[in-house]
Amino acid sequence: MWYYAGLASCPKLVYRTGKKAWIKPTGPEAYRELKEVRPVFGHKLNVVWPDLGSKVRWTSIDVARFIIVGDGEVAGPPVLWIGVHPDTLEGEDAFNAANDLLTHLATFDITDVEIEYRESVYTRSAGPPLLRSVSNLNTTVDVCGPVTLALGLPIATATRPDAQGTMALYFTEGGDSTKVLGLTCRHVLFETTTSSRAPVHFARTSSLSELGHSRSPSTRSRCGLDVTASWLRFTRARLRKLKPRTTGDDENDVAKAKVELEETEGLFKKANAAIEELEKFYTTVVKEWGKPSQRTIGHIRSSPAIALNVAPGGFAEDWGAFELDESKFAKAFKGDFLDLGAF
Repeated sequence: MWYYAGLASCPKLVYRTGKKAWIKPTGPEAYRELKEVRPVFGHKLNVVWPDLGSKVRWTSIDVARFIIVGDGEVAGPPVLWIGVHPDTLEGEDAFNAANDLLTHLATFDITDVEIEYRESVYTRSAGPPLLRSVSNLNTTVDVCGPVTLALGLPIATATRPDAQGTMALYFTEGGDSTKVLGLTCRHVLFETTTSSRAPVHFARTSSLSELGHSRSPSTRSRCGLDVTASWLRFTRARLRKLKPRTTGDDENDVAKAKVELEETEGLFKKANAAIEELEKFYTTVVKEWGKPSQRTIGHIRSSPAIALNVAPGGFAEDWGAFELDESKFAKAFKGDFLDLGAF
């Protein structure tokens, strides 16, 4: 249980290969050896994985390196980090499977990779895909922003829901990858304390939530519904005052009252129809986006430490990239766009 101490999920180690022994901390003053996960770049395993990965049975799988916190940031060897369902893999089976994998890796001339099995339950992000943006004439235009794909989408990490930022832009990973990433400020993703200034790469355990608690889509939708209801009450009261004026003795006042009555009746009908649409939208938002777990849209991929006077322009460097959950964006994604209004 302590082997992966330091990782956010702290999974249970089932079995590992490798020559370096791990000694379990014991005694009343035992200190755990804390780990952090790092990516693997420039290794042959990355090249052969499309063929090799399809031959491995897993619930989740990553290629990673681990460092020991406080040990000079020296990364260990590449690890084929395989997740299996809890209590499904016995020691002897893990031993045989790991050695079979090492033998298979050797056929690709890869002999410096270790195998580690961890208990893992893979769960896809809950919640529906985000919505298409709507025109300014749509009834829900003022309340649907937090659940659409337009830039400026309010975002916050699951661990800091009140530290809200925005989606700056979308960009693709490049090469043959079809993954789409988002960009925001590092101070949105991490606290700007002295102890949190180290660069972060591929922290797959860090989930990104669409919204913080302060701007939940249901709250915004409820507010829009209440405002429209107030407008409906106002126009109804206005109609009651205008109707008697259309039968008065002052011809000029009667003419003005008839024009105002026609305009107000149109506004009343529009508000009445909007109430029905907003009530449906509010019900949908509460059901499908009400819980924070339903608003998870991806995980943090990379974020360098904040730096000042960065060459060549001398600007501050404060950014973080996060990989987006394809199931949330594929349906309506069109790329970067802003509503600039009418000119």
